[in-house]
Amino acid sequence: MKIYAATSNKGKLAEFATSASGAGIEVLVLPGLKGMPEPVEDADTFMGNAEKKAVAYSLLAPGLLVFADDSGLEVATLDGAPGVRSARFADDAGYGIHSGESTDARNNALLLERLSEAESADHTARFVCALALARDGEMLLRAEGFVEGEVLATPRGENGFGYDPLFLLPTLGLTAAELPPAQKWELSHRGNAFRELLKQIAASNL
Repeated sequence: MKIYAATSNKGKLAEFATSASGAGIEVLVLPGLKGMPEPVEDADTFMGNAEKKAVAYSLLAPGLLVFADDSGLEVATLDGAPGVRSARFADDAGYGIHSGESTDARNNALLLERLSEAESADHTARFVCALALARDGEMLLRAEGFVEGEVLATPRGENGFGYDPLFLLPTLGLTAAELPPAQKWELSHRGNAFRELLKQIAASNL
């Protein structure tokens, strides 16, 4: 079976492909993805955004099984923020736009600033990933994955991206950016969600 990923992120694709190979499933980049219009991600939930992307892209690729993901960080003290706006957290606030820093750096800096202003010292957080699989505009399967942790005051590690350097897994004493790639995939929200999706595909008649 072949399923098509609505992403051009090489890191994600490598993780998806490696995991799926053991299940007898081939993960490929959706043909023509770069030329397709990007759906507006304006849903209130990660799953809502994943579904919108999966449905929209599957309509542009008739007959193909297309899956899309949406993921981000939820911090308890910040009422779940950055949440679905994780990738655009700093941009939404106009934070550091002219600083010359990367989007990841600005997002992390704003997160730490918001936490420093919060009344609570509770920095517990979780990464969330939602995956949606569709064909010809019809939603077929949904899966979610989570990983619990807390936000550090200073970044650590070089192996991750996004909020990974700030996200500590307390049981290991390591941030997501300090984990080797294979271990990160075994523990990550994206890995957990994708393994759940593979189980559902195996149990289905797609």
